Amino acid sequence: MTNEGPNGESDVPLGEESGEESHSHSPDQRDEPHDSHDHSHDHHHTHHHSAEGDPNDPKERARALQSLLVEKGLVSTAAVDEVIAKYEHDIGPMNGARVVAKAWVDPEFKERLLADATTAIADEFDFELGDHHTEVVENTSEVHNVIVCTLCSCYPWFLLGLPPSWYKSPEYRSRLVREPRAVLSEFGLDLSKSVEVAVWDSTSDFRYMVLPERPVGTEDLNETELAELVTRDSMVGVETLEAQS
Repeated sequence: MTNEGPNGESDVPLGEESGEESHSHSPDQRDEPHDSHDHSHDHHHTHHHSAEGDPNDPKERARALQSLLVEKGLVSTAAVDEVIAKYEHDIGPMNGARVVAKAWVDPEFKERLLADATTAIADEFDFELGDHHTEVVENTSEVHNVIVCTLCSCYPWFLLGLPPSWYKSPEYRSRLVREPRAVLSEFGLDLSKSVEVAVWDSTSDFRYMVLPERPVGTEDLNETELAELVTRDSMVGVETLEAQS
């Protein structure tokens, strides 16, 4: 977990600014602060994109693989579209939003969620989390959490649906751990120097999701209404939720 820390696509070591920063690479290390770094990320997504048709471009490779599978009769275009639509509209990020909303209104569930998210979610909801362990980390007035996968692009698919392209980009994956505040600022999130930024590094078998702070002015909203306020990016940690009037 790296402490300190965008909501878009896409240098100062953590600890040089007031407020510690930490970085967690594995379940065994998740409570151990690592060397602090400051990570900047371009809110306007200044990522380098491969030229159209570049065989090294992941999007081009994915299209080529899909075309080959369809051509060989191993999968249909309709089946691919159905899976994508399911993750975009049915699964994410609504599954995660439901979990967040319940945690906001049910203190007992929230306690279980933060202690063992995998079990708590399985006990309360009707969706699967896959074979990996899930941990939910809570944002407070003193600590802001943000997630990344520095090795590849591991992501809580079953909670948040399809990952945004910037989450998978080399820029986000490398810069967030080194300069989190700069990266978050580029997403439009400027945190007080008194707030610690914790960067959580996912792995192939261990995924994180952020529990954002409940917005001010939502005291009269029910669980369903609260879930509608929760965004994917707030559960990744690159934005905070606005107060409701």
